[in-house]
Amino acid sequence: MGTHDSISSVQHDLEQPSHAGGHGSNGIDELDESRLAQFGYKQELNRDWGLAHNFGVSFSIISVITGLTTLFSYGLATGGPAVMSISWIVISFFTLLVAIAMAEIVSAIPTSGGPYFWSAMLAPPRWSPFLAWLTGWFNLLGQVAVTTGITFGLAGLVSTAITVKNPDYEPTAAKTIGIYAALLVSHGVVNTFGVKGLRFLNNVSIVLHSAGITALCIAVLAKAPKLQSAKFVFGTYHDGTAAEEGTEGWGQRASPAYVVLCGALLSQYTLTGFDASAHLSEETKNASWSAPIGVVSSVGFSSLFGFFVLMALLFSIQDFESTLNSKYGQPVLQILVDVAGEDGALVLFSLIMLCVWHCGLFSMTSNSRMMFSFARDRGIPSFFHQVDDRFKSPIRTVWLAATLSFILALPSLGSDVAFAAATSIATIGLYLSYGLPIMIGFFWHKNFTAMKGPFNLGALSRVIAGAACLWICFITVVFCLPTANPVTSQTLNYTVVAVGIIAVGSIGSWVVWARRWFTGPAAEVAEAMRLGIDITEPGALEKKEKEALEGARMEGEREAREREEKQAPAVSE
Repeated sequence: MGTHDSISSVQHDLEQPSHAGGHGSNGIDELDESRLAQFGYKQELNRDWGLAHNFGVSFSIISVITGLTTLFSYGLATGGPAVMSISWIVISFFTLLVAIAMAEIVSAIPTSGGPYFWSAMLAPPRWSPFLAWLTGWFNLLGQVAVTTGITFGLAGLVSTAITVKNPDYEPTAAKTIGIYAALLVSHGVVNTFGVKGLRFLNNVSIVLHSAGITALCIAVLAKAPKLQSAKFVFGTYHDGTAAEEGTEGWGQRASPAYVVLCGALLSQYTLTGFDASAHLSEETKNASWSAPIGVVSSVGFSSLFGFFVLMALLFSIQDFESTLNSKYGQPVLQILVDVAGEDGALVLFSLIMLCVWHCGLFSMTSNSRMMFSFARDRGIPSFFHQVDDRFKSPIRTVWLAATLSFILALPSLGSDVAFAAATSIATIGLYLSYGLPIMIGFFWHKNFTAMKGPFNLGALSRVIAGAACLWICFITVVFCLPTANPVTSQTLNYTVVAVGIIAVGSIGSWVVWARRWFTGPAAEVAEAMRLGIDITEPGALEKKEKEALEGARMEGEREAREREEKQAPAVSE
């Protein structure tokens, strides 16, 4: 450890984007493959995505219309319009800090492993395997929960839409689970056989999420019989956290501030999933620049666009009570019905559901890439480290993602707050996996400085990283809190259970057996990254280590001579 600290930081020889174009597409491809080789990996996935595609995947997974639509009822009941609108502004700011801190790491380490790989590279050798293991499992949990939250939410929307023209249809939990399974299968099939078509679907998704939803919002605002006042949107507080009639909500039992904190889940859950740009970096050209820009731009644009969508929906509410207690059980659908009638509402709602379907599709894409990389480093069985030669898809991890997502939704058969819990799990799991490598880079900044890429924050690096870590610690506590009163088996927020199982399970399995064989990314690769050298250069690592040892030996000899010189006068006296 001491010899490593004496080595000066070496900046990686990466081309800035303005220069990369001079190499041509083949030159950029060679740079990307060479960069991946420095991590000890060969190019296995097709690298044919550009910056726009990389941005599009994260933008589609963030999918502001997905989070807002599926959690709109939760938001109205847990704080109301005031909490929904103001918390969006606050949370967008802190989420952007997390994204900027993450982007700097992505630029240095653009691999599909994402957070767990970053932890391994940034941590000191002694802690590297353990922190990679812990980060990997939190990221896996968050990825699975995000896919669950998105697609299970879509299943609920489909069930609701059916009731508009079929009032006799009863959307039971079992029926919703069946629809959910069918949707997961559709995502799995496309990710298995349609990898070449994912770029096309990505472009479609960008158009649907931007132009399509913009048109929807403008149409709703223009056709609304009346628009609410700014006082209503920014000043209406509502506490609907009482689970049973006659009981008090958390605003009375605890404090309105408690309700405000719980209500922030809508905004924070919506602004998740932007690590997809990192997980797809091995399929992205000029990844050291495109991937971090994809991370930051997707969060920045989603924050602004999401605020516009949220304002359009809140200002278009015709009657708060009838919207909150909609006969359809879906306040966004109620807003559309009040504005455009049932037929028009179904057309607009179908556009929303199509956007949510694309969101779920690319969530599974990102999820499967993370699992593929984790299996490559033996975080999960190596059986899942396989790319189909014909379709160029990690098919085994695609269906592993689908299976785990289905299992995570099963508690909905017996819980009234299962969906809210799934979104909390997704939020906490993902943000913990974002926060761990950011925290490691903050505390062991010299290691990080030696490997920074073209997206470099300079003196602001540790300031932004520190703020991001504090925010993640804060929301981790808040979103484990119960959201309905009284707390019963039906209203328990089992987020703390799921996150606790992963925390205890990952740490316990590490202590018992994983520490004996899991090394994370190859040790020599991690060491080369810390020393800032190219591992693909023959003998480079050995040469650097030899120089370090020689420097340590010379330093030791110098200190010995100084001690002898100090002792010499004393002896002569």
